[in-house]
Amino acid sequence: MPASAAPCRVAVYCASSEGTNPLYRAEAQALGHAIAAAGLGMVYGGANIGLMGAAADAALAGGAEVIGVLPEFLAGREIAHTGLTRLETVATMHQRKARMVALADAFLILPGGYGTLDEMFEILTWSQLKMHAKPCILINTAGYWNKLLDFLDSAVAAGFLPPRSRALPQVAADPETALEMILTRTWRGTFRR
Repeated sequence: MPASAAPCRVAVYCASSEGTNPLYRAEAQALGHAIAAAGLGMVYGGANIGLMGAAADAALAGGAEVIGVLPEFLAGREIAHTGLTRLETVATMHQRKARMVALADAFLILPGGYGTLDEMFEILTWSQLKMHAKPCILINTAGYWNKLLDFLDSAVAAGFLPPRSRALPQVAADPETALEMILTRTWRGTFRR
């Protein structure tokens, strides 16, 4: 990659809480470490708490560029991470999501709630509409996404989701596999490297 080119970045969508299983935090940290070890940058929601903070801290500890994008109105609730490479503040959630998409070459999704689901389904919808061709990979920590994947299968069976659209969310068992999917032949045509 030429020295003048922007570093390749992955957006990480995940919870601002830690969940009930300690494995969730461990996998967030493992993802941050793996991003740094692969020489990639990370884009995420800008908070220093929950899985978001765990992934960011691990990526920073490994020397990765980490860019946070945080809406102004959340700065008090989701405490802004002050140790990032760059923290961008935006006015709305819509601007946050659009900015993260603009900064990222791929999307990795760890466990999370409504916010994570919102980000994930929007990026999948944009892919279905051919607004981008960037990979979207669910990291299925402790089988967290299994029931959602079953639901998507039922949406196909009911005729509301075409099989080609069902194939858009890829699934990885762990962070290392997710990054391997991005960096190898699976996504060679869509990822700047």
